[in-house]
Formats: sequence, C-alpha cells, structure tokens
Amino acid sequence: MARWEPNARLRLVRAALELCTDQGYEATTVAEIADRAGLTKTTFFRHFPDKREVLFAGQDEHSRILAEAIAAAPAEATPIETVAAAVVALAVSFTDENRAFGRMLIALIAANDDLKERAAYKHASLAQATAEALEARKVPAATAGLAAELGVRAFHEAFAQWIEPGTERSLVTLTNASLDRLRTAATMLDASHAG
Repeated sequence: MARWEPNARLRLVRAALELCTDQGYEATTVAEIADRAGLTKTTFFRHFPDKREVLFAGQDEHSRILAEAIAAAPAEATPIETVAAAVVALAVSFTDENRAFGRMLIALIAANDDLKERAAYKHASLAQATAEALEARKVPAATAGLAAELGVRAFHEAFAQWIEPGTERSLVTLTNASLDRLRTAATMLDASHAG
C-alpha cells in the first residue's frame, strides 16, 4: 500500500484492530501498526499519541455529534428529549464497518485492564460533553448530568446489543429502546417496593 494514500487515520485504526485481535494488545507495537497500515511511525504519532488512543479514535467526533444535536434541539424539548435526539444522531452516524470494529474492540477491552480504564474514561468524557451541551441550554447542572449519563449509558447498552452476531435491529432502534428502559427505571426510583 502506498504511503501517500489518503485516510491514514482510518488505516491506522484498522491495522491496530487487526493486529491487536490477532496477536494481543500488549504484544502489538506502534511500529507494527504503522507498517500494517503502510505508513511510518512518524505518521502514526501525527494522528495518535499512543497505541491505546488509536483504538478509541472516534471519541472527539462522537462528542461533537452529541453536542451539535443538543444545540439543534427545539427550545421546548425537555432535557431527556434533547439527549434522546443526541444519542439517536450518534447512532445514525454508525455504519456496518463500525459494527465490525466494535466487535473486535469489545473483545480487546474485555481482555485488557488498560483498555477497560480507557473505555470508562471515554464513557465519562461523552457524558461530560453531553452535560456541558445541556448546560449551555440553561439546564441545571444536576439535571444535565443525570440526563447525559442516562443517554450515554443507553447508547453504550444499545451498541453492545447491536454488535452481537445475528442482531437485526438497527442501532437507532436499540438506542431508543434502551433509553426508554432507563427512563422507566428512573421513574421507579421513588416508587415503594412492594414485596
């Protein structure tokens, strides 16, 4: 593969996922990732600070999609309606290639504590970006934080279902269903538990 070809970032992500899946995250080096992508280590480091970050390449884009969808929501939308629109916008952005990547990435995360920590950080960062976008709409901080956490959790639950082999429902459908389930669960927080 010629080194001048476009889409270096995507090529690096693909190479990293393939190599880490084949030989394990710890055994994979930046040099191997760059070589598999047909690029140099210098090009790798122009795009990513380390091999862990290449596996979480979409985080900034995901935060942007969430924030833009929240900003574009109708003024009369409730915080949870606004978050629902945002996570649906995020779900719409995912392709079948994301599904294949997701399957490989989830398996890698499950096998590596460093990646588990980074995945938790990604979740927290997406929730923070979502909450900040809600606060920019004058939603109180506590409400914004709770709505954001519900939305991001709903998306992650839906994503985990979507990447399962044989799943036919769309990520949008799964995201809406997960958010509805969490919203229902939240309404039960003050309900008395009758045995």
